[in-house]
Amino acid sequence: MVKIASASASAETSPKTAHRKTALRPKSSVAVKQNSAAKRPKTTAAAKKKASKLDANKPKKPPTAFFYFLEDFRKEFQEQNPDVKSMREVGKACGEKWKIMTYEKVQYYDVATEKRAEFEKAMACYHQKKESGEYDEFDEDSDFDE
Repeated sequence: MVKIASASASAETSPKTAHRKTALRPKSSVAVKQNSAAKRPKTTAAAKKKASKLDANKPKKPPTAFFYFLEDFRKEFQEQNPDVKSMREVGKACGEKWKIMTYEKVQYYDVATEKRAEFEKAMACYHQKKESGEYDEFDEDSDFDE
């Protein structure tokens, strides 16, 4: 026996079917923005406090060889092209030159290696002082606390 669906039966849809139909519709940009904002996790006061407790005494990592090259390249590029103000253009030109460089990179790798060695020494000193408890008294009175 075959059932034939009437027009009135198709008008009555279950909640699951209605959800599928709305899911297939293209969403407007406003609805997408509202949904993405609603799905973002709320930052709690505890999470903000934890993020703000960064150790001010911890040494900062040194830049890579490319960043030392970039510093020199920007100066030269600005002298040669004073009309170019876009960082995007400077970055593209720098990246292209870095890719074609071979032996010139060595001086920047040497500088980066020296800075990395200094950083490693500073980190060793930092860990030694932290283990001895020298930095513990400053944790509560950090400049980053709000």
